[in-house]
Amino acid sequence: MANTSPPISSPHPSTIPLSLQSSTRFPPSPSNSSRFTIPSSIFSTPFVLSVSLLLSLPVLFFLLGPAFHTQPLPPIPFPDEVDDLRLFRRASSASYSTSHLSTSSPKLKIAFLFLTNTDLYFAPLWERFFNKQRNSLYNIYVHADPTVNITRPHGGVFENRFIPNAKRTFRASATLISATRRLLATALLDDPANAYFAVLSQYCIPLHSFRYVYHSLFSSPSFDLTDSDPGPQLAQLGMRVSYRSFIEILSKEPRLWKRYVASGRDAMLPEVPFERFRVGSQFFVLTRKHALVVVRDRKLWNKFKLPCYSADDCFPEEHYFPTLLSMQDAKGCTHYTLTQVNWTGTAHGHPYTYKPSEVSSELISRLRNSKYSSSFLFARKFSPDCLAPLLCIADSVIFRD
Repeated sequence: MANTSPPISSPHPSTIPLSLQSSTRFPPSPSNSSRFTIPSSIFSTPFVLSVSLLLSLPVLFFLLGPAFHTQPLPPIPFPDEVDDLRLFRRASSASYSTSHLSTSSPKLKIAFLFLTNTDLYFAPLWERFFNKQRNSLYNIYVHADPTVNITRPHGGVFENRFIPNAKRTFRASATLISATRRLLATALLDDPANAYFAVLSQYCIPLHSFRYVYHSLFSSPSFDLTDSDPGPQLAQLGMRVSYRSFIEILSKEPRLWKRYVASGRDAMLPEVPFERFRVGSQFFVLTRKHALVVVRDRKLWNKFKLPCYSADDCFPEEHYFPTLLSMQDAKGCTHYTLTQVNWTGTAHGHPYTYKPSEVSSELISRLRNSKYSSSFLFARKFSPDCLAPLLCIADSVIFRD
């Protein structure tokens, strides 16, 4: 899910090979001679090559230095932090009752949260997915990087759905955490009927119809005897119902330790000991209860916003959410995501990108297949030019459940 290439070891310019040290050691001058005679052996080919290598090291270090010593991204500006804190405080007090999650009322909604720094390439496909006739069951929110010239759709379901408090984002940085928290906070404040919050990117596509997605999320509650507000039918049976968040939470990954110390060996302590550190996809579906946990958090955020000093292992957006929710309510999470990603062809930390020639009914069928749930609901990552072939099979394959 993240870049799995090993970190590059930085050469030390002051370390001289032993062969070079021996070739530069001059023999002592004869005691009965007043002249210093340079032996002809020092002009041999090995000596010249060794000296050339020594002289070239500073130049190589200067030219290649950025590749070995990547500078950490700048910290989140203080005004942005203050602005976010004001928003999160308002969202933290948003009305919430588990009764919203303990009924099959059609008033319950799914908040679709799009995180993008480009145009919404698959907006026409999502238009067909949402279908305006069902707008009482969903809300849409888009966080678009304000430093990028992004075309905002006119008309349709995405019009006027871009949140006004968006900030600049960088890949593999805490800015993506902040952007996701802004989306969650905005959706919490906007509509108390938002019961599920699905985080998506501009490269995501739906794998089923809206009807299928809605039914999948609201028809499989887990039973929790500690919930403070039972549903009326289950209350008569002495049981209480609540819904779980679909978020990937993994504790065993090959490079987990390197990711943990990316900001410094003890940077996460004492709040996050290594044994509590988790990793998972940054695209997930949270319940309203867990969305509130995220926007109310201050303690773990202060750790995960620290700058990284190991660029190859710095992916805080893949650690903050699974770590926080694992520590706060592990049993309330499924520990798997509903967004399918193909990591077999990863390049520079990016998942495999599907091309137009690969789009087919067989591909959609494979992408739906999940060993954790009845089906994946979304998939990434598709190149923008996949839109036309996807639209060709939208009604006959994707939305035909």
